[in-house]
Amino acid sequence: MDKKNALRAGALAAGTTLMMLLMTSPALALTRDDGDDPGSGLSVAETLGLYVLIPLALFAVIAGLVMALDKSKDRAPKAKPGKSGKTGTAVDAKV
Repeated sequence: MDKKNALRAGALAAGTTLMMLLMTSPALALTRDDGDDPGSGLSVAETLGLYVLIPLALFAVIAGLVMALDKSKDRAPKAKPGKSGKTGTAVDAKV
Protein backbone atom coordinates (compact mmCIF):
# COMPACT_ATOMS: atom_id res chain seq x y z
CA MET A 1 0.00 0.00 0.00
CA ASP A 2 1.47 3.33 -0.93
CA LYS A 3 1.58 6.40 1.31
CA LYS A 4 -1.48 8.04 -0.23
CA ASN A 5 -3.69 5.02 0.39
CA ALA A 6 -2.29 4.59 3.90
CA LEU A 7 -3.02 8.23 4.69
CA ARG A 8 -6.52 7.90 3.28
CA ALA A 9 -7.18 4.75 5.35
CA GLY A 10 -5.84 6.42 8.49
CA ALA A 11 -7.98 9.50 7.96
CA LEU A 12 -11.05 7.34 7.39
CA ALA A 13 -10.39 5.31 10.54
CA ALA A 14 -9.79 8.44 12.62
CA GLY A 15 -12.92 10.13 11.26
CA THR A 16 -15.05 7.07 11.90
CA THR A 17 -13.74 6.77 15.45
CA LEU A 18 -14.36 10.45 16.13
CA MET A 19 -17.90 10.27 14.80
CA MET A 20 -18.67 7.19 16.89
CA LEU A 21 -17.34 8.89 20.02
CA LEU A 22 -19.38 12.01 19.35
CA MET A 23 -22.54 10.03 18.69
CA THR A 24 -22.20 7.84 21.79
CA SER A 25 -21.48 10.64 24.25
CA PRO A 26 -25.12 10.90 25.44
CA ALA A 27 -25.02 7.18 26.25
CA LEU A 28 -22.14 7.81 28.63
CA ALA A 29 -24.03 10.41 30.67
CA LEU A 30 -24.04 9.91 34.42
CA THR A 31 -27.38 11.58 35.15
CA ARG A 32 -30.52 9.48 35.11
CA ASP A 33 -33.53 10.44 33.01
CA ASP A 34 -37.11 10.33 34.20
CA GLY A 35 -38.41 6.78 33.99
CA ASP A 36 -34.99 5.18 34.24
CA ASP A 37 -35.13 1.91 36.12
CA PRO A 38 -31.79 0.14 35.70
CA GLY A 39 -31.65 -3.45 36.81
CA SER A 40 -28.96 -5.08 38.83
CA GLY A 41 -25.66 -5.63 37.06
CA LEU A 42 -24.41 -8.96 35.75
CA SER A 43 -21.62 -10.86 37.45
CA VAL A 44 -18.53 -11.91 35.49
CA ALA A 45 -19.81 -15.49 35.23
CA GLU A 46 -23.21 -14.34 33.98
CA THR A 47 -21.61 -12.03 31.43
CA LEU A 48 -19.28 -14.75 30.11
CA GLY A 49 -22.13 -17.23 29.96
CA LEU A 50 -24.43 -14.85 28.13
CA TYR A 51 -21.98 -13.43 25.61
CA VAL A 52 -19.45 -16.27 25.19
CA LEU A 53 -20.75 -19.68 26.27
CA ILE A 54 -24.28 -19.47 24.87
CA PRO A 55 -23.14 -18.36 21.37
CA LEU A 56 -20.45 -21.09 21.33
CA ALA A 57 -23.01 -23.69 22.38
CA LEU A 58 -25.44 -22.53 19.68
CA PHE A 59 -22.67 -22.70 17.08
CA ALA A 60 -21.76 -26.23 18.19
CA VAL A 61 -25.39 -27.39 18.08
CA ILE A 62 -25.98 -25.94 14.61
CA ALA A 63 -22.68 -27.34 13.26
CA GLY A 64 -23.47 -30.74 14.78
CA LEU A 65 -26.94 -30.79 13.23
CA VAL A 66 -25.56 -29.85 9.83
CA MET A 67 -22.94 -32.62 9.98
CA ALA A 68 -25.39 -35.21 11.34
CA LEU A 69 -28.12 -34.47 8.80
CA ASP A 70 -25.80 -34.19 5.80
CA LYS A 71 -26.96 -36.69 3.17
CA SER A 72 -24.02 -36.53 0.76
CA LYS A 73 -21.85 -39.63 0.68
CA ASP A 74 -18.74 -38.59 -1.28
CA ARG A 75 -16.74 -35.49 -0.42
CA ALA A 76 -13.93 -35.94 -2.97
CA PRO A 77 -14.16 -33.81 -6.12
CA LYS A 78 -14.93 -35.86 -9.18
CA ALA A 79 -12.57 -35.76 -12.15
CA LYS A 80 -14.27 -35.03 -15.46
CA PRO A 81 -13.87 -37.76 -18.07
CA GLY A 82 -11.22 -37.03 -20.70
CA LYS A 83 -9.38 -34.43 -18.63
CA SER A 84 -5.86 -34.81 -17.33
CA GLY A 85 -6.86 -33.63 -13.88
CA LYS A 86 -5.59 -30.09 -14.27
CA THR A 87 -8.32 -27.51 -14.55
CA GLY A 88 -8.24 -23.89 -15.42
CA THR A 89 -5.06 -23.99 -17.52
CA ALA A 90 -4.56 -22.24 -20.82
CA VAL A 91 -4.27 -25.60 -22.61
CA ASP A 92 -7.74 -26.62 -21.43
CA ALA A 93 -9.17 -23.30 -22.55
CA LYS A 94 -7.92 -23.74 -26.13
CA VAL A 95 -9.18 -27.31 -26.55
